[in-house]
Amino acid sequence: MKAIHVHTPGGVEALRYEDMPTPTPKAGEALLKLEAIGINFVDIYIRSGLYKNPLPLTLGQEGAGVVEAVGPNVTEVQVGDRVAYSGTAGSYAEYAVVPAARLVKISAGLNAKDAAAAMLQGMTAHYLAHTTYPLKSGDTALVHAAAGGVGLLLVQMAKRRGARVLGTVSTEEKAKLAREAGADEVILYTQQDFEAEVKRLTDGRGVQVVYDSVAKTTFDKGLNCLAPRGYMVLYGQSSGPVPSFDLAQLGAKGSLFITRPSLAHYTLTREELLQRSGDVLGWIRAGQLKLHIDQTFPLKDAAEAHRRLEGRQSTGKLLLIP
Repeated sequence: MKAIHVHTPGGVEALRYEDMPTPTPKAGEALLKLEAIGINFVDIYIRSGLYKNPLPLTLGQEGAGVVEAVGPNVTEVQVGDRVAYSGTAGSYAEYAVVPAARLVKISAGLNAKDAAAAMLQGMTAHYLAHTTYPLKSGDTALVHAAAGGVGLLLVQMAKRRGARVLGTVSTEEKAKLAREAGADEVILYTQQDFEAEVKRLTDGRGVQVVYDSVAKTTFDKGLNCLAPRGYMVLYGQSSGPVPSFDLAQLGAKGSLFITRPSLAHYTLTREELLQRSGDVLGWIRAGQLKLHIDQTFPLKDAAEAHRRLEGRQSTGKLLLIP
């Protein structure tokens, strides 16, 4: 089979389209023939070496396809099932072996592209809005990268929960998408100081929560946007990691909270995985949650997809097709 390997960390040139043996499922595992593969910023962190992983490796954390074979002691799925998953390495390939307990069945009415686009980013938006800081009516949230893959879904979920949403974006095109997703106010951070705008839009009170996937370039100003006892939810670092930080600032700025959540810790059990994915996929199937798939690329063109994502040129979701 063909797969995208990383032998040494680096830029997009580190992505190598190579042959490798098709894997065989062991006990508790299933072999999938992948039909769509999700691209996420974590793939860039791993490719670049920001996140350390044993090398060489097959990149990718998310996909959807059909079960081709199962190992012993598999009860969750059977051959022929249409399934999706996230959080298991090795999806940039024609086939992948995945623990059966991490697979979610795709119901009629959803295709592989929708499922692959929804799993990681959809469940991330779900835990952010429902669990890390459970939004409620009357809350105001600041969502950075509001036209990104998670951002567009998070804006919609925040509105479902009755919150007022302020979103930051870089272009008018992205602003339009954020507004269509339901953002009440959109701030073009390339033209406006988002901290000043947030204070203006909240009459100086600040927001209850900042959802920040950008980190280095937004973190300090984001803290200044929070109301007393507000939550800084730092769930990514597309501009780089936050520098060393004096926790005493949290007290000085209003007894603030800060957390660095990960999807793995919000889908610890199969029951939680099925609950979150069931909500997300069910809302999409019912037309209550809109996906925005920006572009699809052949598997061999993974480098071009990474260039687009890393260069902040994408909106919504990017997919690879084997």
